[in-house]
Amino acid sequence: MNKPKTRRCSFCNRPEVTVKALISGAKAYICDDCIRFSNKLLEDKEKHKFFATVNSVPPPADIMRFLDEYVIGQERAKKVLSVAVYNHYKRVFSRKAKVDIDKSNILLIGPTGVGKTLLAETLAKFLNVPFSISDATPLTEAGYVGEDVENILLRLIQSANNDLDLASIGIIYIDEIDKIGRKSDSPSITRDVSGEGVQQALLKIIEGTEANIPPQGGRKHPEQQYIKLNTKNILFICGGTFVGLEKIIENRIKKSALGFKADILSKLDQDRDRILKYVEPDDLTKYGLIPELVGRLPLICTLHSLSRDTLLDILTKPRNALLKQYEYYFELEDIKLTFTQPALEKIADLALARNTGARGLRAIMENALLDTMFELPSKKNISECIVTPQAILGLEPPKNIEKPLKRKKA
Repeated sequence: MNKPKTRRCSFCNRPEVTVKALISGAKAYICDDCIRFSNKLLEDKEKHKFFATVNSVPPPADIMRFLDEYVIGQERAKKVLSVAVYNHYKRVFSRKAKVDIDKSNILLIGPTGVGKTLLAETLAKFLNVPFSISDATPLTEAGYVGEDVENILLRLIQSANNDLDLASIGIIYIDEIDKIGRKSDSPSITRDVSGEGVQQALLKIIEGTEANIPPQGGRKHPEQQYIKLNTKNILFICGGTFVGLEKIIENRIKKSALGFKADILSKLDQDRDRILKYVEPDDLTKYGLIPELVGRLPLICTLHSLSRDTLLDILTKPRNALLKQYEYYFELEDIKLTFTQPALEKIADLALARNTGARGLRAIMENALLDTMFELPSKKNISECIVTPQAILGLEPPKNIEKPLKRKKA
């Protein structure tokens, strides 16, 4: 008697007994692993799909509407970024450019926690392009202990799943660019390991070059194989707090205080946000950025400090608002999480006092809810958790409301 033929996956050839499920077709079989793998291939193909043609680049108004869902306030910054990104990708996909168009790289200036990184992240999310964040402070000139600037590009390649074509149209955010300013206004005779030398190295990849990237990161050496990536169409967004820049701007306005400008300074009243609006490329050069790098960041946009009302809106209004995130955590435990309005106001007040911007909101909420999130999963009789201002200050725990006891049937 012939043994029944063992059924196998027509794609990976594994027998039925070694897979969780084997789906049969008219003349073939496919296992659950191959189905998942095929789905991933299709998802990867769909990703970045709308960049197939020039006409698929969304207009600035659509970009800004998406930014509005995630970023509260900073209206001018969102408008500048929307237009810059639209123009950048129109340039990238234009096949009949009559003139050479320079890249619209962007410099964001503003205090910590006001949304510089979030804006860049949200843009990349909307556009479905690879995105990476790098910190400028660990970067050093070639030959010194630290990171080569090419490591910035390696992170982008990794975020593109090693697809160089996708990486070549990605977005890179370089944070704390102000920390690599040279120490004096005149070029140094000696080497500036983490300042001017790094700026010169960054200049090449920002303006567009065929970069050689060590595949494992770290330092280059002569016998190493390199990944080649053209940075001509990569959009660079740089951000920094630029502490003290307002003094340079103020001094410039004082020196040229004639007519209209004489009126500006008296109205500014030492307000850093308002002073920064008048930033010019020469101010950044005096701060420590080399003129060539400033020239490669043609769009300069300042972000203002967050007010109490804005911090309250950030807590509750964005699509991924912190309050919604924590409510969902508790919902998974079948518990309703309620923050009283005074509690939310207390969170905003603490973040304002600590001068941490929106970045400090999560730390305050986490601190207030830590013990509760530790204990509640073990309790099955809690229906609601109410957070009060006293709980935010650590003076008392959040109030837990127990579920009503079910009456026994007679």
